[in-house]
Amino acid sequence: MIIEKDQVLVSNLKAGDIKAYEALYEKYRNRLYHFAFGYLKSHVEAEGLVQDVFVIIWKKRADLKPECSFKSYIFTIGFNQIKSMFSKRTAHKNYMNSKADAESLDYSTMNMVDYTFLMDNLMGVVAKIPLRRRETFMKSRFDGLSVKEIAQEMEVSPKTVENQITLALRFIKSNLAVERSLVSSR
Repeated sequence: MIIEKDQVLVSNLKAGDIKAYEALYEKYRNRLYHFAFGYLKSHVEAEGLVQDVFVIIWKKRADLKPECSFKSYIFTIGFNQIKSMFSKRTAHKNYMNSKADAESLDYSTMNMVDYTFLMDNLMGVVAKIPLRRRETFMKSRFDGLSVKEIAQEMEVSPKTVENQITLALRFIKSNLAVERSLVSSR
């Protein structure tokens, strides 16, 4: 099973095994690159992000937990790096805009703030989904895998995958509606 192979590689990486590190890099670099490119829309930034994520993993290898999902861990680091890049972009834009015209408010900056706020809320809700359902949802929506591919990887039926995705989407919609009502009542 794929998860067990990751557990062995992570356990070896934790012990400082460079071959395990290289194997995890080869396994996840393309997926992480496409995930990052989907947000950043820049090949250079996406490639840099992949490198940054794997540097972080190497530096924090002693803290790795082989029993936890490495895939979730790596994409969480990637997502946090993306948020950081958006924050830096926003800060840079704010600086440039204030330098040019202190009175004006850049509409794209507001969109970025709204986007970041929405993504934070979404990822907070996704984190509350039960583990197997969350993994199924993440494989579908973030990794771009088909129902059939997910079913094969997780060793379940395609119908189970469809049901898990549907339940995850319902959960997200209902929880985001609650979040929205809390924000609007403030």
